[in-house]
Amino acid sequence: MKVFRKYLPEEFVEYVTDLVLRDKFVFKIVPGRKTKLGDFRVDLTTRQLTITINGDLNPYQFLITTLHEIAHLETYKKHGTKVQPHGNEWKTLYANLLMPLIESAKLPRELHTVVLESIYNPKAASCSDVELSRALKKFDKNQNELLLEQLPFNTIFELDGRVFKKGNLRRKRFECIEIKTGKMYLIHALAGIKHRNNE
Repeated sequence: MKVFRKYLPEEFVEYVTDLVLRDKFVFKIVPGRKTKLGDFRVDLTTRQLTITINGDLNPYQFLITTLHEIAHLETYKKHGTKVQPHGNEWKTLYANLLMPLIESAKLPRELHTVVLESIYNPKAASCSDVELSRALKKFDKNQNELLLEQLPFNTIFELDGRVFKKGNLRRKRFECIEIKTGKMYLIHALAGIKHRNNE
């Protein structure tokens, strides 16, 4: 609980601690990764179950990501590899883990509605759920971050040291052309970017 108090909203420390102690697995808090917020892995040789969560997440993002990965762990323990990673079995277990957050009435008002909606149609990743991602971003320390969705069409921007031009929206991602290579990439609408003057 002492460790989790550094990463989770205080109201949910005991709940997550109980979940983690309930099952035998390795739980690691790791440096932030650009490609994922957390993951669940099985070592097929040793049968070791491991969950890793990025340590740079805001408290509510850490909470939701942890429950997402615990749902993967529970799905694996019940069904092994016989079901889809984000199939109905996972969706049911994930919804069951989210429900105590709703019932506690301790979620901030701006999160309560989107978490409730995600219970009825959970996405494969919290970043795939644009409304949930947008609500979670409100709790980031850097509130002045510019998001890709805020830029006008054809605006030049920088992401991870590379320069792009913003194109059309395709579902939850924008078609963006990398200026240097001319290649097209799909970049998440809520990606944090740096604006550059159009060249």
